[in-house]
Amino acid sequence: MEKYSLPVWMRQGEKAKALKAAFDAWWGKVEKWLQVPLDQMDAETCHSALLKYLAFQKDVKRFSNEPEELFRKRVKFAEQNAMDAGSKAGFIAIFERLGIGFLEMKEREDAESWDVISLRLSDSQIASNIDLLSYIIQQYGRTCRRYELTVLTPVELGVSVIEVGYSWHLDVAKQVVEPWGAQVILKDIDIGHSWNLDVASI
Repeated sequence: MEKYSLPVWMRQGEKAKALKAAFDAWWGKVEKWLQVPLDQMDAETCHSALLKYLAFQKDVKRFSNEPEELFRKRVKFAEQNAMDAGSKAGFIAIFERLGIGFLEMKEREDAESWDVISLRLSDSQIASNIDLLSYIIQQYGRTCRRYELTVLTPVELGVSVIEVGYSWHLDVAKQVVEPWGAQVILKDIDIGHSWNLDVASI
């Protein structure tokens, strides 16, 4: 909020400065009073007593031993996560918003178990977010689908590029014998032929 500014004819003298300071202090308090209810509407800054009511409003339940920071994130992004549920890109975005990190998602890999969706994560991601993963699958997963967690283990691979010996040869083949010639003789032979003309009259 902008500081209070006195009119031009009241800006001179010590009393004017004291009056301006009083107005600044007053409107500073008013700004804080107005900011309090606005802060309570934000899940990341509201009082913990009001957080559970916001969670109830957005259908978010806190699981056991869940950190408050993570719970506030789930409440804040509940509406956006609900809109993204059901699509592959949306499911990956949910994992990023909640701080789980990279997710690789594979579908219909098996012709027989076509309803299985594989979520590929690192070992540390699964170990530190097992309760959260179960909640996300239950809350935002697709209907009539089975989910399986697959562990991805990164492996460092080094490849060296070195120069190796080489040699090359040029072989030229030359034809020294004249190619065979084939003589073709065409004879003009008259062959027999005949034709008939039949005329019918009525």
